[in-house]
Amino acid sequence: MKKIFLQPLTVRIWHWINALCFFALIVTGLQLRYQELPNITSFRTAVDIHNLFGLIMTLDFFLWLAFYIFTGKIRLYIPLDLKKFFTGAFAQALYYGYGIFLGKKNPHHATPDDKFNPLQQSAYFMVMLLLMPLQIITGLFLWDIKRFAYWIGLLGGLKVVDITHVAVFFFLTAFLFVHVYLTTLGRTPWEHIKAMFTGYEEMEENGK
Repeated sequence: MKKIFLQPLTVRIWHWINALCFFALIVTGLQLRYQELPNITSFRTAVDIHNLFGLIMTLDFFLWLAFYIFTGKIRLYIPLDLKKFFTGAFAQALYYGYGIFLGKKNPHHATPDDKFNPLQQSAYFMVMLLLMPLQIITGLFLWDIKRFAYWIGLLGGLKVVDITHVAVFFFLTAFLFVHVYLTTLGRTPWEHIKAMFTGYEEMEENGK
């Protein structure tokens, strides 16, 4: 076995701050949307907590974006070779849907310059570069409706902004559950999770 360094400290710090923010925003978001659910806090407190963690997540996102842009690692999220991408995506889908249950090897072998398999790459591209900015923008508009009234109007009105924010919220929540499940598909259920603390993953000498 050999250890390979996949997760820099900056990425690991961002990841766990983001995870904490996701949890707080999901809990408070559900309380704000469904007030008939058991209340953990008062409505006003839920609003304040939601706004606070929304701000932290926004700052965390821009730190993540700056790190990946200035280090050039943003390319990890963008498929540059489409033929390779679609071929790899098909192989990865077969693995997740069929091969994994037969004990077959994962067709993708992570390296620092190629961390994500094609399905992960497309999912993270959509989440981090499309949905997260959309969620941040709509959340900012809902935070101060009067100040951003002009921009809210351009997007179709308050109802459109609110529905968009909630729809993305549900999608990101569903993605979180899938993400957690996929992290358990290493050689052991804790292998990938451990790597987000240590930065290292263990691999066989042949890269598998």
